[in-house]
Amino acid sequence: MSDVLDVTRPSAHVAHVWLNRPDVRNAFNDDVIAALTDAFTTLSKDDDLRVVVLGAHGKAFCAGADLNWMKAMAGYSWDENRADAQKLADMLWTLDQCPVPVVGRVQGDCYAGGMGLAAICDVLVAVEGATFCLSEARLGLLPATISPYVARAMGVQASRRYMVTAERFS
Repeated sequence: MSDVLDVTRPSAHVAHVWLNRPDVRNAFNDDVIAALTDAFTTLSKDDDLRVVVLGAHGKAFCAGADLNWMKAMAGYSWDENRADAQKLADMLWTLDQCPVPVVGRVQGDCYAGGMGLAAICDVLVAVEGATFCLSEARLGLLPATISPYVARAMGVQASRRYMVTAERFS
């Protein structure tokens, strides 16, 4: 188990990828982005693999970006911010292009960038009481990098609504 990701293989055909930062509601940072990219790059090359389950340890699936990480990025140059955004985009693309089905297992909060992770899943299973929110608007941001995946998963009209209102939904 790594500090930020827990990858297990209960069988040759099944992989479990668990976000492992429950103390910060599994919010992602550059370490999580790199670990997810690496894990799915490796898993995508495994000819025996038939399914990946993407889940999270703790009470929340993913609260989006780690606010402490976002504060640190405030001091980044234009080029540093662009490179950072590209890493997030590359991670989402890598997960989206996984050649086997990705089953999302959602509990608790699935907010902001967590919605991007959920949106790339081929099948999404959520516990009753799970809440979803595109909360970026509360910070004066647009969910730009995740928006193609969210719009594909939810439809354009619903995506527009939730991207500008930051309403919670089940």
